[in-house]
Amino acid sequence: MEKFRYEEQEFALIENTPVPLAVYQFLDNRVVTVALSKGFCDLFGFKTKEDAYFLTENDMYRDCHPDDTARIADAAVTFAKDQGEYDVIFRTKVNNRYRIIHSRGEHFYKNGIKLAAVWYFDEGEYVEDASISNDLTHTITNALQISSLYHKVTYDYLTGLPNMGYFFEIAEKGVDELINAGKTPVMLFFDLNGMKYFNVKYGLSEGDNLIRSFSKLLVKYFSNENCTRFGMDRFCVFTSDDDLEQRLWKFFAECENLNGGKTLPVRAGIYSSKMGRIGACFACDRAKMACDKTRNAYVSHFTYFDESMLKESQNRLYIIENFDRALKEEWIQVYYQPIVRAATGRVCDEEALSRWIDPIHGMLSPDAFIPILEESNLIYKLDLYVTEKILEKMKAQADKGLYVVPNSVNLSRSDFETCDIVKEITNRVDQSGIPHEKLTIEITESVIGSNFEYMKTQVERFQSLGFKVWMDDFGSGYSSLDVLQDFHFDLIKLDMKFMRNFASSQKSKIILTELIRMAMSLGIETIVEGVETEEQVEFLCEVGCTKLQGYHFCKPIPLIQIFERYDKGTQIGFENPAESDYYAALGKINLYDLSVITNNEGESYKNYFNTLPMGLFEVDDEKIKFTRGNKSYRTFLTTYFPPYLKEKILPLAEKNKNPETGVSEFINTVLKCKTESSSEIVDIKQSDGTVFHLYFGRIAENPVSKIVALVVVVLNIS
Repeated sequence: MEKFRYEEQEFALIENTPVPLAVYQFLDNRVVTVALSKGFCDLFGFKTKEDAYFLTENDMYRDCHPDDTARIADAAVTFAKDQGEYDVIFRTKVNNRYRIIHSRGEHFYKNGIKLAAVWYFDEGEYVEDASISNDLTHTITNALQISSLYHKVTYDYLTGLPNMGYFFEIAEKGVDELINAGKTPVMLFFDLNGMKYFNVKYGLSEGDNLIRSFSKLLVKYFSNENCTRFGMDRFCVFTSDDDLEQRLWKFFAECENLNGGKTLPVRAGIYSSKMGRIGACFACDRAKMACDKTRNAYVSHFTYFDESMLKESQNRLYIIENFDRALKEEWIQVYYQPIVRAATGRVCDEEALSRWIDPIHGMLSPDAFIPILEESNLIYKLDLYVTEKILEKMKAQADKGLYVVPNSVNLSRSDFETCDIVKEITNRVDQSGIPHEKLTIEITESVIGSNFEYMKTQVERFQSLGFKVWMDDFGSGYSSLDVLQDFHFDLIKLDMKFMRNFASSQKSKIILTELIRMAMSLGIETIVEGVETEEQVEFLCEVGCTKLQGYHFCKPIPLIQIFERYDKGTQIGFENPAESDYYAALGKINLYDLSVITNNEGESYKNYFNTLPMGLFEVDDEKIKFTRGNKSYRTFLTTYFPPYLKEKILPLAEKNKNPETGVSEFINTVLKCKTESSSEIVDIKQSDGTVFHLYFGRIAENPVSKIVALVVVVLNIS
């Protein structure tokens, strides 16, 4: 159906009437403007009738109050589809002030075509505080507030854009119109990059302001009915590809000034009908796939859906449709990668990993199907399947007379959201008769997400039931250290990226060493993934990494190959679980950390600061000043030299007094280090026979005062 057009004389009569009047037509699921009166233009503050027609056609609700937009848009569509009357009160901005407008309309037929005439009445200025307005305005204001709560169906409440369902109806018709006009339709998907952190920084209210501003800019470029808010900070648009890229770059440029400069970069995905005409919802899905392809790029940009993404989309569909069959017919197999004890070189744990061996596509890597199963909330089926296979494997291993070491299963965030994964796993382990401590739970930092308290409860549930919980890929995220303050993990797996930089970066070795030391101090064991060389093994053993994993030892293999290796005598060998605690203690020793000789048994974090006594001193021409020392050094001074701890000053003149106390030798050594820029190790003997084995080291010299700083370490007392 084409848009209705009045005869010229009748059209002029309507346009010149001083009564605020508009004539609309509901065409192809859209409200289109047929005629506007002079009174309409005057009431709403339009300078020209051309401006009025353009706005009502492209952004009809631009000046409406945000709380009224969705309600009146929904009422308009409901009225257009039905035969009833239209009776709506709303607020709109005229000359920068909101006024209350009462609109009433009814249907009529002209030349057999159904049209709608709507009259508008100005009820006065809108006052936010209704208590200071007149009775009529007070009544209308209350009606507005109540009505806004119950009429948000077809349009998004925040932006006034069509909701998804209504948008897809409009888009199907709109795409046909573009094709009939000889144009190429495209579907665009927009995503504001970093909305989560924007809300944290500026607050949710400011986030809503940004979304409103963004939606208004979309309407400016693509018109109101061509856009929808897909949810949160995501939007979908259908348009033609005419000058598309130029329009998008201009759009991105304007986005930089949205919301008073408090804005975000924008990603856009594009699906062109040149790749085939498909339904609007499927086109939107493909545009989203293109948009998500570059989600880590923090500049405004656009990406086209292409053949590679089409193949990815087809693979995704194949995975979802064949997943249950893959489990049933065991296309999905469980492989096991050994984890080796640093102190013994024997297998102390194994990690279970999934491999999809497809009859059509061959071996599918985990990256090809696990993310799809996570997004589809199907991953819990896989993880429970893997758990069952682990338990079967342990029984078979025991039947073979082999030691049974703990096996780990990786859990996804989706597992905790789609079922009670703690209960499901516990039930399966109990039914198998395998002890709980033989199954280890691995989770990554991303699994924890933002809901710390919920995930903390789940981790503690597992641990209270006797399961150990490991944190996988530690160091791959930005808040791993924060996580360790709130969660107690039994072990952390250090990300394999540290091994990639091992040979080329001394910094990587230092970071790795300190992370391992920190973990040990918190009572947490460590594994480093990606170990591939003997040099890496040697270094990790030296710095106290307790367990190692990587291709240097063995790649992931199925159970049958584990047994074959034993039959051939090529196995690494499982450790005796009864000896695990002993060898774990040996593995924790960092050969670059002297504090090991001062730490006692028990919770090591309580002894973290129980290191070798170390103090800093400053020396000038008259005295030695004790600047600061660690707890051990302060204890040392309290025990042997209490006056000096209190005064913190040792005059150089003291070297000639009481030589039997060792003070003289102490001062002489300090002066030697000061003048000769050297380091010294000396034995200082006390009158009671006690000997202090001390290290003196020069730190730096103040270029102004010439004061020299030194460090003194108590290596031993005998």
